Amino acid sequence: MADPRLNRGGEAPLLAVRNVTLAFGPKVIQHDLSFDVRRGSIFALMGGSGCGKSTVLKSLIGLLRPRAGRILVDSEDYWAASEARRTAIGRRFGVLFQSGALWSSLTVGENVALPLQMFTRLPATAIRRLVELKLALVGMEHAIDQFPSDISGGMKKRAGLARALAMDPDVLFFDEPSAGLDPITSSRLDDLILNLRDGLGATIVIVSHELPSLFAIADDGIFLDAQTRTAIAHGAPAALRDTCPDPQVEAFMRRERPEALAATGASPKGVSQ
Repeated sequence: MADPRLNRGGEAPLLAVRNVTLAFGPKVIQHDLSFDVRRGSIFALMGGSGCGKSTVLKSLIGLLRPRAGRILVDSEDYWAASEARRTAIGRRFGVLFQSGALWSSLTVGENVALPLQMFTRLPATAIRRLVELKLALVGMEHAIDQFPSDISGGMKKRAGLARALAMDPDVLFFDEPSAGLDPITSSRLDDLILNLRDGLGATIVIVSHELPSLFAIADDGIFLDAQTRTAIAHGAPAALRDTCPDPQVEAFMRRERPEALAATGASPKGVSQ
């Protein structure tokens, strides 16, 4: 039977993970991971605390070499490539870290300009225009000369997103983008992410345990389990909530404890008693 985690259509996936094991010393974080990220999709890495979501993200963006397996970018094996080639591939990535990760000593505009200054030979005037454009995309053009300490948490997330967009990446990686935000600000950030996907055609990989955001924006994903240390479900978050037969996944998606579901006598979706 074909593995439902893998793309069997005509177009090759932008990212392909094949039999990947991630570990720190003797401790295995996740093993035998295989999944595809389709172009133009918003792909979620889901699961409870400590399951390894951020560790998987680190491997995808080139910060952690897998113990085993392959990570393919446009069918090219990232970790088998030379260091120079990995650097070139990495320039196709944009990353929004959980806290925004802005340099406190730089203005918002200087933070966004940093990748352009490091990786291009554009003159300062051209970089300034690009910074203004990227900040306008996220509604932050008014804050170009402000420092991170002068703006709110939601604005810091948007500024970090503008920096992630600086090099016109093919893939955007978001690590808990809604963490620490109030519901209204989080909803606005979700709308912004959808607009960027639709307007720029970007592919997005998101780490999150914020269910409203996952249901609102993600159209595919995997559920990582901390006990078995592998992926136990694959699909859009809303579909997993309604049809996944695994009680751990159903409990997570419905914010209930597995034993509470069992106490009600309810069967996992798709499984008869």
